[in-house]
Amino acid sequence: MKYLSFIRPDKQYSIGKLESNKVVELLDTGGAFTDLKTVIAANNLENLEEGAVYNPEEITFLPPILNPDKIICIGLNYSNHIQETGRKQGARYPVIFTRFADTLVGHGSPIIQPRHSDKLDYEGELAVIIGQGGRDIPEAEAFEHIAGYSCFNDASVRDWQRHASHFTPGKNFPGTGGFGPYLVTPDEIEDLGAQQLKTCLNGEIVQDQPVADLIFSVPELIAYISSFTPLRSGDLIVTGTPGGVGYARTPPLWMKPGDTVEVTVGDIGTLINPIAAE
Repeated sequence: MKYLSFIRPDKQYSIGKLESNKVVELLDTGGAFTDLKTVIAANNLENLEEGAVYNPEEITFLPPILNPDKIICIGLNYSNHIQETGRKQGARYPVIFTRFADTLVGHGSPIIQPRHSDKLDYEGELAVIIGQGGRDIPEAEAFEHIAGYSCFNDASVRDWQRHASHFTPGKNFPGTGGFGPYLVTPDEIEDLGAQQLKTCLNGEIVQDQPVADLIFSVPELIAYISSFTPLRSGDLIVTGTPGGVGYARTPPLWMKPGDTVEVTVGDIGTLINPIAAE
């Protein structure tokens, strides 16, 4: 099933599911409004009441999870991306940084080029959404803790990313984390590794890599991350971007206002965001 968070035509927040290309509103028991993180934490996705039905064009998509407690991002997790950065291969542990929830934007909303920089880069990625959380989750049980998958654009302000050895400033400008359109439940994805991750800028393919090429797999990431911090329902793990990023090209290929960027992850969907100036 594909679940989403959205704004109705009357400007009311709601959640829903996609059925036959229609958005079916979902309400908690007794017709109350709720959010996906709360529903996932209660393991209640299958028990919601159906409400109004909308065409996708009638609604405004929001990030599927509006308020994750943690957004944990993985750097340098595809060999060709490591190669284009000039770094050494063979790291023993994943590179980890964080993104703040208030940087997220939904499908169809603009990614914002900040006033402080014109070096805005794309990073198409697979996002993993935690279902039932835990600490010290074994790799063999990792898939049991996944609520679903989504598409992510970890848009990076490259000059700010390099102000120091840590990535945080360049990854947390407002409106730079594209996320969506849907939370896609694992039963919809027969083979996660076979999902092809593609990023297109203005219709041109700029990244194209199967998820199977991740250096640290999704189970490895869940096991490692949950060793040092408890994972909670609705937390995001953004698994890393493949080679082809804009700053590694000659000349560099930066996103700019008026552009459109699309991130497709196989059967999980396509996230589309225009670029706008702050």
